[in-house]
Amino acid sequence: MNEALLRNLTPSVIGILVRRGADFAAAEDAVQDALVEAVRVWPDEQPRDPKGWLVTVAWRRFLDATRADTARRRREDLLDGEPEPGPAPAVDDTLQLYFLCAHPSLSPSSAVALTLRAVGGLTTRQIAAAYLVPEATMAQRISRAKRTVSAVRLDRPGDVATVLRVLYLVFNEGYSGDVDLAAEAIRLTRGLAAAIDHPEVAGLLALMLLHHARRAARTAPDGSLVPLAEQDRGRWDTAAIAEGVTILQAALARDRLGEFQAQAAIAALHADARTAEETDWVQIVEWYDELARLTDNPVVRLNRAVAVGEADGPRAGLAALAPLDAALPRHSAVAAYLHERDGDLTAAARLYAEAALKATNVAERDHLTREAARLNARRSR
Repeated sequence: MNEALLRNLTPSVIGILVRRGADFAAAEDAVQDALVEAVRVWPDEQPRDPKGWLVTVAWRRFLDATRADTARRRREDLLDGEPEPGPAPAVDDTLQLYFLCAHPSLSPSSAVALTLRAVGGLTTRQIAAAYLVPEATMAQRISRAKRTVSAVRLDRPGDVATVLRVLYLVFNEGYSGDVDLAAEAIRLTRGLAAAIDHPEVAGLLALMLLHHARRAARTAPDGSLVPLAEQDRGRWDTAAIAEGVTILQAALARDRLGEFQAQAAIAALHADARTAEETDWVQIVEWYDELARLTDNPVVRLNRAVAVGEADGPRAGLAALAPLDAALPRHSAVAAYLHERDGDLTAAARLYAEAALKATNVAERDHLTREAARLNARRSR
């Protein structure tokens, strides 16, 4: 029984049913029924054309469900349109599903959940575990999302930026639960990159690969966070870095710069440095300037302040930080780091403790708490 094959075929089969007239929710339900039947039947005899088999069975399940809820004439019209068994069209509808799942009428959290369910092939239970919420809560979220997009016209132009934002959110969810969402996001983005020739799709894939390459070095054996400057670079995945850099260079050569390409360029400069001391912070500041121009995002300017502090000294970094809203996420942590580098341990310790109270996850909170304790211990000597 090839579970990977079933998962890979699921988006395309759903897309075929949608093209034949099923709404999104009904198509997904019908395909799930077909997958259950495949699990029962295929171990004894897998069909020669698995996709065609799934399309035929799923379409029949859709018709059966429709017959129970519609009038006789509608039933007969649908039966006339039932496809004959045989090879399915060699059309990949996965891309259509990306754009449908990332429809702007959905909230970001609903779009992410629907993308994982419909395109990623994850179960509701797996998605709920990854988000650390009850399965019933996630089931309601996905059901609402399906109802929202069920009436969306599929011939509307797709919004690549929305799709990329959803995939970026999936990646940033990290590695919690029994599903590695970062790895799943890379898999989904690879699929999109194979289906659409767009420099920002390539830029996002490069960014994911470059960040993911550092994963093994990001935490100590006890689970504590390891800052970038202290990471064992020998544990970075050099193959993933090389692939990310190659993809990025090809995207940049097209001279259609976007925010994900700029972010990937920053990540590539970090990856290129053999030691933290060899990091080209001047170039990183220049890329942050490009990124700020593209996005006008205050979080980008916050990260730029760190880079300025490394390139031109902590006081220059504090000057770059000064105009920004102190309520920004990680503002206190950045200020603490720059004050420590400037020698003001009292202010740094206070700000680290303040940042720990605002931390959104346990690992980050514990790291910031340890930093505050470390500086307080130095001050008391």
